[in-house]
Amino acid sequence: MQISRLFEIIYILLHKKRVSARELAEQFGVSTRTIYRDVDTLSLAGIPVYTEKGKGGGISLLPDFVLNKSILSEQEQNEILAALHGLSNIYPAETSQILRKLSTIFNRPAANWLEVDFSDWSWCDTSFEDFKAAILQRRITEFDYFNRYGEKTFRRVEPVQLWFKSRAWYVRGFCLTKHDMRVYKLSRVKNLVVTVEHFVERDLSDADAETGNEKWEDYITFKLRIAPEMAYRAYDEFSESMIEKQLDGSLDVTVEWSVDNWVYGFVLSFGEYIEVLEPSHFREMIKNKSRKIYEKYL
Repeated sequence: MQISRLFEIIYILLHKKRVSARELAEQFGVSTRTIYRDVDTLSLAGIPVYTEKGKGGGISLLPDFVLNKSILSEQEQNEILAALHGLSNIYPAETSQILRKLSTIFNRPAANWLEVDFSDWSWCDTSFEDFKAAILQRRITEFDYFNRYGEKTFRRVEPVQLWFKSRAWYVRGFCLTKHDMRVYKLSRVKNLVVTVEHFVERDLSDADAETGNEKWEDYITFKLRIAPEMAYRAYDEFSESMIEKQLDGSLDVTVEWSVDNWVYGFVLSFGEYIEVLEPSHFREMIKNKSRKIYEKYL
């Protein structure tokens, strides 16, 4: 909170040139003593801020002061602005204001180097914003969750992070129902409620989804065999670590997916050049779907 207030004070001084401690105290809802401590902190950090007593006095910056000469190199400024611009594609409402202020402080425009849109054309669910608020406010969430078989369960979760992975948004949190770290696909979350109950942040140093300590509610392991004719596409779609080349030139691919309509369409898009080896129930589903497609053309 203090860091944000310090940047805000610098931003105000750059625009107003001089402002009283009382004005700043009223704006930030703190005491004038706190503002003077902030001034001391800025001075110790190398910011040429000073105070003048008496009528017409107040807090000011030295004329022609530019923040970048005191704290950050030109490359560091560019990195900060570039990172904020990338983040603004995900959190536009909050980040754009910070980006504008820092661009003014650094006296340089932020390069429009990235455009990202994670949203689906039709998805207008509010669960993303609700989970975001719950994470920042450390509030327990309650929701119904539908697994890959369509089974509904009730969950109470302490949300920790929002993740974007493999074309979809997920929420990571400690499930009070299962007493374990879990990862849930947002599109399968229904009837979400952000409760008024607060939780204390847990020590999650041992929880790492990459090492398998966290449980993905929807992901299962697939083993696919792709014919040599589609080898180029296999290397386009999968990382080399997932692929094992066979003596006949075919490629065995091991991948983790969340089962949804996209997976069926993706597998079927390989036509006769792919075979699902595992899991057996998905192999049967592909067989049935292929049969129905065939019957439409009889």
